[in-house]
Formats: sequence, structure tokens, C-alpha cells
Amino acid sequence: MDPRAFVDGQLADIRAQVGDGLAINALSGGVDSSVVTLLGHRALGRQMKTIFVDNALMREDEPRRIVRLFADLGVPVDLVDARAEFLEALHGLTDPEEKRQAITNTFYREVFVRAVKESGARFLLHGTILTDIEETVAGIKRQHNILSQIGIDPQEAYGYQVIEPLMTLRKDGVRAVARHLGLPREIAERIPFPGPALAARIVGEVTEERLATVRAATAIVEEELQATGAFQYLAVLLNDCATGIRHGRREFGQIVVVRCIESTDARQATVTRLPWDILERICGRITAIPGVNRCLYDLTPKPPATVEYV
Repeated sequence: MDPRAFVDGQLADIRAQVGDGLAINALSGGVDSSVVTLLGHRALGRQMKTIFVDNALMREDEPRRIVRLFADLGVPVDLVDARAEFLEALHGLTDPEEKRQAITNTFYREVFVRAVKESGARFLLHGTILTDIEETVAGIKRQHNILSQIGIDPQEAYGYQVIEPLMTLRKDGVRAVARHLGLPREIAERIPFPGPALAARIVGEVTEERLATVRAATAIVEEELQATGAFQYLAVLLNDCATGIRHGRREFGQIVVVRCIESTDARQATVTRLPWDILERICGRITAIPGVNRCLYDLTPKPPATVEYV
């Protein structure tokens, strides 16, 4: 894939599809949505509106940081506070597919529809990549951004058409395009982050308290492993608890799993053989999080596991 030819072709396609209409997209800060955001704004200029939906499921201070970063690139981004709506939609849910569906419904039927109506946009630019489509169609894992590929007509269901500039690319191809577009390294080489965000890293119900725990663990893991060059690394909060000891007293505490993998496109993955001293340091920091007294390292490749837990 020639990044220059790909970008030129997509810019022309986006302009042709949108014509004199208006388009909108939701930026998440990951490489896929960031590339689509920049393609859209270069193709359409003022005909393109970008929002960042704060769904309460992101990394620490992620919404404001990404909005500032794109402002520096000359791309205006509107921050939409939808935290209460997403937490309410997830209340009481434990089944992985129900959680993903709740996030999809809240985003597309509630939050995003309002943004579309307010903007007058008739087109949605989406960061769908080939792996998303394959895993959803194969029934491996429902990706939140898959619509027409599973029989949902977005025009009929939500009132807009979807444009997917990256649907023929895998993650390595998207990164090549990001570098060609001049996106900063912190975006172009950023590790993958799931569409359902930290909800995909909580086994069981998603609550504000459990989000705070996995958010703190995520910050530790990303800080400790960013120099490894691994394809992806993450922290997962399990739904089980284990007996432990804290301050000389028995504690029934939470369990956090650390995962670190090597891959090129997320279709297959092997586990990173991390040095013991790094694992011990991560364990010590994670078990210092209030309520957490176990830290495990996941040795399972993909397959049989998927990258994420939910």
C-alpha cells in the first residue's frame, strides 16, 4: 500500500461522496479515528465537524488532552459530556455483548444523533478497519463501529450515511497513513485502545468505582511498558475477588490482570516475555491501588484468547 496514493484517493472519494453536504465524525484519540479526522478535515475543511464524546470510559484526562492536541494541529474539536448517559446505559449489565450493545446504542441512537441533528450533517466518517469487520462478521467479537456489515442501515436507523475510508486497511497500514499525514508519533504509534474503552477491560458490571480502579491500573501499565515496543499492553479488572492481607488484616480484594502482546495487525498475537523486575514493579504498584490485592500476568496468545477480555 502506497500511503500517498491511498490518501489522495480517499480525499477524492470523500469529496465526491459528501459533495456540498456536511460531514461529522467522533474522535477517540486512537490512530484509526485520528487518521479519519485528519482525512476528513483535509478533504472537506469547514464542511467537516469533529466531536469528542466523553463517555466516562476513557483514560485519565484523555478527552481534554486529545482536544488540545488536535487544536494544535488546526483541527477544532467539540467536547461532548455524555458520562451520565453511558453509565446509566451500562448499569446492571455484566454480559460482554450486552455491554457492547449498550455502548453502541447510547452512542448512535442518543448522543451522536443529537450531534448530527445540531450540525445538520448527513454523512458520518468512521474509523472502521478491516480487522473490525472480520472479527464481527465471524462472530468472534462485536465491534461497536460495525453497522452495514451486519445488516444495520445507518441511513434508515440513524439518519445519515457512513463513509469508511480505512475499511481496507489493517493496523499497520493505518499507521503508515498516519505517518504520511504528519500525525505526531504519540498518535501514529499509539497502542490500540478498544472502542468500548475501559468498559472492555472490566469483566462484569461497569461502575464509577470499578472504572477508577482500572483507570489507575491502566496508567501504571502504560507508563511501565511504553518503552517495550510491544504492539499492545493493558490492564483488566476481573469480576472475582481473592483473599489477601493489608495492614495486617484480612482483605477480600480485587484482581487485576496485565496483558502485553506482540502483533502486527491484531489477527494473531504472542505474549511479550517481560523481564521479571518489570513484572514485579508493576505488581507492586497495582496492588497498592486501594482494594486490589492480586496482580496476574496473562500468558495466553491469540488465538485462543482475544486481545481484550470483553
